[in-house]
Amino acid sequence: MRDLLIVGVGGTTRAGSSSEAALRIAMEAAERLGARTQIFAGRAIALPMFTPERSERGADATAFIAALRRADGVIISSPGYHGSISGLIKNALDYTEDMRDDRRPYFDERAVGCIACAAGWQAAGSTLSALRSVIHALRGWPTPFGVGINTSEYMFGEGRRVDPELQRQLSIVGSQVVEFAELRRVHCDAREASM
Repeated sequence: MRDLLIVGVGGTTRAGSSSEAALRIAMEAAERLGARTQIFAGRAIALPMFTPERSERGADATAFIAALRRADGVIISSPGYHGSISGLIKNALDYTEDMRDDRRPYFDERAVGCIACAAGWQAAGSTLSALRSVIHALRGWPTPFGVGINTSEYMFGEGRRVDPELQRQLSIVGSQVVEFAELRRVHCDAREASM
């Protein structure tokens, strides 16, 4: 595999949140397959409210968008707040508007793994569905496998053992993002060779 970059986005402003822990497990799976990874979690995505009419960006927002532009794939892990993705995650994703005029706008041509954590199956499911809808709107390819986590049943984080089935599911998300990114790379190379 050539040098693939997978960018992880997620968590809350609380260090070690369930959504950040889930993201890190999926990203470790991507690393095991040889991908480089870069994570923007918690306070790293506590960016000022996105305003499209203002073009100036702080250092954190500039680094975030630069990483997304280089990314071959993305994994997003959101907490479920009131049945949908958190404002923190949504605001970070709104910054992809800076990528609208890129050769690959938004998440175009990128596989995106989706993870949702909520204190109940209903909220986990609706958050996962909302996240997938946002990824579609951003022209990304949500991986076939997404993970909804009911944190009232699956508690993990510092000092806690991760349920083996949950570990397996999160690893599938990371693996699918890398595998689809590699397939895209092979396809693009074949297309360029035929020109």
